[in-house]
Amino acid sequence: MTRSDDFLGHPRGLAFLFSSELWERFSYYGMRALLVLYMVDYLLTPERMNAALGLDALKRALETLSGPLGPQPFASQIYGLYTGLVYLTPILGGFIADRWLGRTRMIVIGAALMAVGHFMMAFDRLFLMALLFIALGCGGFKPNISTQVGELYAPTDVRRDRAYSIFYVGINIGAFFAPLVCGTVGETIGWHYGFACAGVGMVIGLATYLTGLPSLPRELAPRAACAPTAQSRAQFRRSFAALMLLFAPSALFWAAFEQQGNTIALWAAQSTDRGVDVFGWRAEIPVTWFQAFNPLMIFLFTPPLVSLWARLARLGREPSTIRKMSLGCLGVGVSYGVMALAAWTSDGGKASWLWLLAYFGVITVSELHFSPIALSLVSHVAPEGSRSALMGVWFTSMFLGNLLAGWLGSLWSSLSSVHFFMLMGALGVVGALIVEAARRPLGGLMSSG
Repeated sequence: MTRSDDFLGHPRGLAFLFSSELWERFSYYGMRALLVLYMVDYLLTPERMNAALGLDALKRALETLSGPLGPQPFASQIYGLYTGLVYLTPILGGFIADRWLGRTRMIVIGAALMAVGHFMMAFDRLFLMALLFIALGCGGFKPNISTQVGELYAPTDVRRDRAYSIFYVGINIGAFFAPLVCGTVGETIGWHYGFACAGVGMVIGLATYLTGLPSLPRELAPRAACAPTAQSRAQFRRSFAALMLLFAPSALFWAAFEQQGNTIALWAAQSTDRGVDVFGWRAEIPVTWFQAFNPLMIFLFTPPLVSLWARLARLGREPSTIRKMSLGCLGVGVSYGVMALAAWTSDGGKASWLWLLAYFGVITVSELHFSPIALSLVSHVAPEGSRSALMGVWFTSMFLGNLLAGWLGSLWSSLSSVHFFMLMGALGVVGALIVEAARRPLGGLMSSG
């Protein structure tokens, strides 16, 4: 473990992991900000679609399941498949690192694959292959760099939780600037230049990580996991059962939440009055900038929300882990209620961008009640020696949620905006009801053993 504590009172290695993750998220969210708009407005037009390798075959395969697909439904399904794979491949990346290659090698390989994939996006012909490279790269990079943060600290070091909070800020700094930079370049100069910006960001992230290797803890050779005992198997079964009770709510939560880069982006482009007066000067907010709202609000909302929970804890009134998760699901329902109201009041015209501001505000608070709390829950219920496996199980719920998000997004063209947003809101409400119904059995599983 490194002993050089010169980054906000933490080991120097945290600064390099923080910066590497920042640039990785910059590249990921920068490309994602453009993806659906690029497909709908450019790639999936009749004169260009045939140029992309495998795109016709993929369209035919999807149409056997869902019927004929126009450009927007097809783009939404591709978006769902891609973002779903991003949450499925960490299972493979973590397993390979633990068994054979080690975390450092997998991080370097993952970063290199993502950089290559982003630059491949500059070529229409390589579109699907580029998405595959990026998804595989995320699987190698994301779970292993997160694990290395914890390895900077001794098991009893009380700074570990604060280190992950600092690391999470890096994620959201990258996510905040990505649509502002890559999105603006893509919208104003050209799609492929925006994707190239994402590639440059990933190269910077890889270079940052390689520079920081001397500051990271020495990695032990990968070795097979210890043979399981009867007690560890029983603990694993209880933990697995607990997570299965929350599997459906998680998938529903992410199916609604991940519309931000899909149908919400289309709403911002097609149905939002993005004009704003700045000191008498009329400007228009670029479509991709709306995707910076969520990470910006995470910066703004996290400190007061954590302070509120601490104050409630002193009074003995802090919501339980399970209650926070149900509130997170319910908040997603409310956020889409805001959007349904925006669509209803606009009556087919363009709604004020302030409706989107309100939507992002509510859904960000919902995210803070659900996503980090769920990861904490997984860490709590998982027995020693099985945490990576169970974390992989949890990521699978996010994978299914993103697939569902893509399929539901394909309904955008066939439903009215009001009905579509009401459907998304219903997902959150149903998720909240399932979490609340699971409170008692979850309590028994979490306290047993």
